[in-house]
Amino acid sequence: MTKAPAGKSPMRRGQPLAGTAKGSLGPMKTAHREPTTGQHAVSKARVEAVMRAAEKSGLLSGKGGRIGGRVSPALVRQAKRQTGIETDTDLIEFALATVALEDNFADAFRESRGKVDPKLKLGY
Repeated sequence: MTKAPAGKSPMRRGQPLAGTAKGSLGPMKTAHREPTTGQHAVSKARVEAVMRAAEKSGLLSGKGGRIGGRVSPALVRQAKRQTGIETDTDLIEFALATVALEDNFADAFRESRGKVDPKLKLGY
């Protein structure tokens, strides 16, 4: 597994990445694209949207915590390929933000099944 470069990444320092507008998280660096489509499995737009939402909701402030663990290098490589994220720190931050911001739509949708009056006119 490749270690993140020494020091904090631009995203963790709160500084824009090269070539981005000041204050934005900007596009993530890309390392790999799907061979068949030329696209990442998780779009850069989704990564950026998740990180913006996490920042906006205060989940990225006060970064003093540290996390450690042993994971499969193959898992890390594939996750980086799927997202285009290059550093371990940014990958972990994206993964945690994705879980923290989960809206549980599928559960709420499933729970509402059968609760709408079948006689309700929906306009079609």
